[in-house]
Amino acid sequence: MQSLTSKRYTCGHCGNIVASSLGYFTQPNMQEQIHICPNCNKPTYFDDYGHSLPGVAFGNEVASVPSEIAVLYKEARVCTSAAAYTASVLLSRKLLMNIAVGLGAEAGKPFISYVEYLATSGYVPPNGKGWVDHIRKKGNEATHEIVIMSEHDAQELISFLEMLLKFIYEFPSKIPPSSPAP
Repeated sequence: MQSLTSKRYTCGHCGNIVASSLGYFTQPNMQEQIHICPNCNKPTYFDDYGHSLPGVAFGNEVASVPSEIAVLYKEARVCTSAAAYTASVLLSRKLLMNIAVGLGAEAGKPFISYVEYLATSGYVPPNGKGWVDHIRKKGNEATHEIVIMSEHDAQELISFLEMLLKFIYEFPSKIPPSSPAP
């Protein structure tokens, strides 16, 4: 391990904003570097253009989400850190189905039934059905057409899913339990 010029970055492993001056560099120009995160001690590679691997996952963690759904949401986010935007969009679509089934929708139905279930059962905020349907349509494009999804596509779906997960799971978990009436 060598001393490097200190570099400030968001660690793709632990998500903290750090400054690291320890790591490795390539010869002769020292443009490619590996910095070691002072928080988690994991390496981040920086190429000649300053791009990092692993990158930073788009979106935020959401509390109180059931584990199977949390795993899919994290996978969709991590795909963005590897520029795997089509994969992120596909996972976003799958996540909608898993959310609906986890909330009581019948498994094995056409995908549109999951959108309808979430909307008619009150799990989608007002004016949110269009967003749930947008996720379905983008996922269908990625699944059934020869099209590559963009960073923008993946980020807008993750943004909505983050809000939906907070609406369904995180915010209700913060409400204190009611006391029994005297």
